[in-house]
Amino acid sequence: MLKMMRKSVLSSSGCRSSTSTRGMPFLHSTLITALFHSQPSNPNKSGETHLGNQPLEPRVSNVEDALKVFDEMLQRRPLPSAVRFTQVLAPLVKLKHYPTVLSLNSQMLLSGIRPNHYTLAIVINCYCRLNRMDYALSVLAYFFKLGLQPDVATFNTLINGFVLQNRVADAARLFSKMVVGGHCQPNVIAFNTLIKGFCMIGNNTAAIQLLQNMEENGCQPDRVTYSNIIDSLCKDTLVDEAKNLFSEMVGRGIVPNVITYNSLIQGVCNIERWKEAWRLLNEMASQDVYTFNILVDGLCKEGRVVQAKSVVQIMIQRGIEPNTITYNSLMHGHCLRGEMDEAKQVFDLMLSKGFSVDVHSCSIMINGYCKGKKIDQAYKIFKEMPRKGIVPNTITYNTLIDGFCKAGRLQEAEKLFSEMQDCGQLPSNQTYRIILDGLCNNQQLSEAIELLREMEGNKLKPDIVAYSIIIEALFKAGKIESATDVFSGLSSKGVLPNVWTYNIMIKGLCNGGILVEAEKLFREMEQKGCYPDGYTYNTIIRGFLNNNETSRATSLIEEMSERGFSGV
Repeated sequence: MLKMMRKSVLSSSGCRSSTSTRGMPFLHSTLITALFHSQPSNPNKSGETHLGNQPLEPRVSNVEDALKVFDEMLQRRPLPSAVRFTQVLAPLVKLKHYPTVLSLNSQMLLSGIRPNHYTLAIVINCYCRLNRMDYALSVLAYFFKLGLQPDVATFNTLINGFVLQNRVADAARLFSKMVVGGHCQPNVIAFNTLIKGFCMIGNNTAAIQLLQNMEENGCQPDRVTYSNIIDSLCKDTLVDEAKNLFSEMVGRGIVPNVITYNSLIQGVCNIERWKEAWRLLNEMASQDVYTFNILVDGLCKEGRVVQAKSVVQIMIQRGIEPNTITYNSLMHGHCLRGEMDEAKQVFDLMLSKGFSVDVHSCSIMINGYCKGKKIDQAYKIFKEMPRKGIVPNTITYNTLIDGFCKAGRLQEAEKLFSEMQDCGQLPSNQTYRIILDGLCNNQQLSEAIELLREMEGNKLKPDIVAYSIIIEALFKAGKIESATDVFSGLSSKGVLPNVWTYNIMIKGLCNGGILVEAEKLFREMEQKGCYPDGYTYNTIIRGFLNNNETSRATSLIEEMSERGFSGV
């Protein structure tokens, strides 16, 4: 069996990090059955007393070594103890051969070798890494059945497993059980793991509460604790709260690192507090290219390309070389300002400096040219991509197809759409929406409807945006009944209208003088959980005014004002 396993494992070693768990239930069944029927090997007859001059720990650097050593150990009489076998399993965990570890562990159990604390901890870790938390918990139960006490590292592994699966509530329950049950005291890793989980789901309140509880449990927070919460607060634009926590961290003598600073700098850049970003940058003991890129990108997104270029000059003066991401940000900033000549200069500068221009770089340039209605230049960049060894992605194709559609060059858009599929790039919902919109805006409604029907027959079903495009086009073509039919059929297709869809319907009905139906739809949308916005009110009010329904319009203006909307 081990020889077969060796052949199987070695043949798949190139893709071990993404090993499938198919077949794992059988493996788990074998393992658990063996666990509950295994007997401890006689410690007085352990093979460890007959090892001669062999090293204390087996030398294992790859899978083949591990299987060879394991095979040899199984042949010894008496059998080595669980400690020696566990020393073979541990390196395989580092090599990410989790199913192999579980298979070997099953062989140990079937050979009568009773697992110890470390063996079971390794098994739990493997199941967690394979996203099989149910199996991991059953092994934890066996810990207690054997009279063993799981240590904090074992609980940390399980908590982290739940967090990695986004099962933060389960992680919190296990954490609580560990504390309340008196199994062991959580350490800083346990707290940090659960705090990271709360931050992942945006529950900053729970994360901060856990931080406050750490000292009550005799555990001091560290840089990781604070950095995780600061990062989460900044992502939610709660920058002042993040800065307060940062001050608390520094006040406690915990030195922030580049990760902490990067989170804060990203946070202040997101709310355009550039002076603070610059102050934080200068405050750092050491900066890296990633830190500068945050500031450069933030400035460029706001069109502050001149300031961004100044930052780039400073980073060069400090001995930090700009990278592809830096130049991509500068190109994007110029494109946003419609400065395509300057963007092209940055693009050419990258090439001259030997930087690897990537698909994102080319997509930025293509998008900039398309926005500036310079489709031929955009297409030229696209055609040059294969010569540079760059494969266009869905975003690249979508951008150029949209450019052709907006320029009224539908034949070229359709040709590119076909080429996209021939090259193995699957169209996304966004691709179809772009083409639908292009067809409708170029008076090719029948072709758009045909494409919609084709989508309905494919696995990639149309979404509400696609249907809304068609409904709006039907109204513009004066086909009110057809538009209403498409809208009425949405529920049967499992598609829910959004506020944009309702706005299109209400405007179309008002323009057609069908005010009763428009108002009915206006009242119906809120009942169905879709709340009107300012545009909705303005649309229906204008509809009533245009049809001399002044009193009804006045009543709606008052209602709109009460709801905090303005307009008309």
